[in-house]
Amino acid sequence: MLKERRPESFSWADAGLNDMSWLGWLGLAVIITGILAVTGIKPRGTRHVAHTRLMWMARLALLAVLIIVGYLAFRARSGG
Repeated sequence: MLKERRPESFSWADAGLNDMSWLGWLGLAVIITGILAVTGIKPRGTRHVAHTRLMWMARLALLAVLIIVGYLAFRARSGG
């Protein structure tokens, strides 16, 4: 006969969410917002801007920021 599973046995599943600081939540929100902005997903009833020049410039600016942050993270990790 199978044992009944207790909620305590799944404590590892939500341990990461409970230990997350406000900075982690902010980072998660920024990542989700960036993905939604780049893909052009929009709520119902809003203007379509996914294929406009402004959106392409925003994507270019986002790419530049990602390259700069990636470079700085690489430099910090390599000790340079």
